[in-house]
Amino acid sequence: MTLPLTTDGSRRPPLPTTPAEMRARGWDEVDVVLVSGDAYVDHPSFANGLIARLLEAAGFRVAVLAQPEWSTCEAWRQFGRPRLFFGISAGNMDSMINHYTANRKVRNDDAYSPDGAIGRRPDRATLAYCQRSREAFPGVPVVAGGVEASLRRIAHYDYWSDTVRRSILLDSKADLVVFGMGERTVLEVARGLAAGRTVKDLRNLRGVAYRLGASEPPPAGPDTVMLPAYEEVVADPLAFCEMTRISHLETNPHNARRLVQRHGREAVVVNPPALPLEQEEMDQVYGLPFTRRPHPAYGAARIPAFEVVETSVQIMRGCFGGCTFCSITAHEGRIIQSRSQDSIISEIRLLSAQPGFKGTVSDIGGPTANMYQMRCSRPEVEAKCRRLSCVHPTVCKLLGTDHGPLKELMREARSVAGVKRVLVASGVRMDLARRDPEYLQELAAHHVGGHLKVAPEHTDPEVLNLMKKPSADDYVEFDKEFKAASHRAGKKQYTVPYFIASHPGSGVEQMIELAVFLKRNGYKPDQVQDFIPSPFDISACMYHTGLDPMTRQPVTVTKGLRDRRMQRALLQFFKPENYFEVRRALEQAGRQDLIGSGCDCLILDRPPPQALDHKRREATRAFTESTSGDHIRSRPGVAPDAPRGRRQGRRRGSIGYRPKRGGPGES
Repeated sequence: MTLPLTTDGSRRPPLPTTPAEMRARGWDEVDVVLVSGDAYVDHPSFANGLIARLLEAAGFRVAVLAQPEWSTCEAWRQFGRPRLFFGISAGNMDSMINHYTANRKVRNDDAYSPDGAIGRRPDRATLAYCQRSREAFPGVPVVAGGVEASLRRIAHYDYWSDTVRRSILLDSKADLVVFGMGERTVLEVARGLAAGRTVKDLRNLRGVAYRLGASEPPPAGPDTVMLPAYEEVVADPLAFCEMTRISHLETNPHNARRLVQRHGREAVVVNPPALPLEQEEMDQVYGLPFTRRPHPAYGAARIPAFEVVETSVQIMRGCFGGCTFCSITAHEGRIIQSRSQDSIISEIRLLSAQPGFKGTVSDIGGPTANMYQMRCSRPEVEAKCRRLSCVHPTVCKLLGTDHGPLKELMREARSVAGVKRVLVASGVRMDLARRDPEYLQELAAHHVGGHLKVAPEHTDPEVLNLMKKPSADDYVEFDKEFKAASHRAGKKQYTVPYFIASHPGSGVEQMIELAVFLKRNGYKPDQVQDFIPSPFDISACMYHTGLDPMTRQPVTVTKGLRDRRMQRALLQFFKPENYFEVRRALEQAGRQDLIGSGCDCLILDRPPPQALDHKRREATRAFTESTSGDHIRSRPGVAPDAPRGRRQGRRRGSIGYRPKRGGPGES
């Protein structure tokens, strides 16, 4: 199967971002305007670059409106009235996660903006961009997509306002939401509208969600499932759990049914997901004529997210891990979609010919580095399966776990002329890697630059079960095997483990045991993650309701800022600046046995000088901020939210978050 695309494979200039660039192409109008909260990077890792090239190859005239000034709709009018539709995306990340830390504080940078500058997109960017599109040209269809719209397509818990919000379809008033990886669906929308069909005519497409008015009857029948209504999930935690359970069981595109959720007199309809791309289609998409560079208008400005992927090559998409805290499976799907070896090697050759290439391919991977070409060995069973993870609680006996195609690809990649090293920077799934010692040896000998990313996440069996992650023993054994493989290759290399603090099920006691595990095994994590409940995720449901939606059993939830700080500090108990937080946690849990000089002790009885210095600096900083007024004021548990969105038409006070802001209305 192939997509209806035409391209000669040669590199082409990026799509127009200004009226002058549009006129230089000889265009007097465009078919589609793609609006994005990210800078425009003509690279397949950036959704706005990929969808723009996809539509171009299908014969459409496309303009890209990247990070527009959203206080008025003037930027939306610069290309004239688009013939087909506005395509709206908040960017590669949910805009709220992009803006705020787990403690709801404003982040200091934005990896998807020039020079990492913050303030280039609004909170809940999809809502603002859809609104401006309708204002600019009433009647032009508005099609929202991307991670933010995809994961908010039904009622969802919103961490930043601590409320259950309506489907994004109602708040944005988008005509359609394209959810998941939307290449095929976006093409079908564009071709349908070009053929004279209306937006309502496109409501039967896979991979779209839409809103029904009060007078429109919702679909019914054996292929339709009613979710608990919005009003029910707001009022009843059990109803919220049921909504979450059903929506996750209906994600396999081969057997998913249509979902309908009432919101008052209106309803939201979510069609079955789009079918995964076949290998030939993946090759087409990644073989489009990308320049692999940011738009020239950015000049010398750095775009941090681009620098991470500049010399990387994506070999597959999707993840069958099903981790409950991760949105990858929910957005990209559980079915692995892989490119052919020829397609990947061709891209590496093109990359090696790029000016400035220094010989290192920074990553060949995807959501997980070692799921390439892995699929269910029984397609007829895969078509019926509703299992949420192919590897938890055990690896499914029908899952193909052969690393052979990946090993062959790795060997071929490092033999390309001009390539000195091919690294694997994507996280490795340890339980799969341990099944193939030869893969692990290849990895250690040729594809690791000293450190290998892995994600054990926790050590407590109950927490790991809630996460759908393997046991801590799996990480210990993998670590030993990786170091042994590195030793055989004559290298001294280490794993870099990632752990999560404050995930549902994890209290201070569980984090103390994790800290003891780290101490006994000599692990000192450089980077740790604070759990952030992402819309649609199963873990977000646990956080909001205190229940596991799949079993309805109670789950411990840590919400207080002080407790969350203690859990994070315990992951890095060895840092002097965390001394007092760790001590508070140990005393609170009655674990004074871990204070002192014993072999399992996490901290000494007396604070080190660095801990006292850090405490003094923090006290001075807090006092300075409280008296200067140059800090961010917010109510506990409340981030900038919908009221600000309603003010976005006004110049002052219109920005969702503002760098170095003072009082309300200052920008």
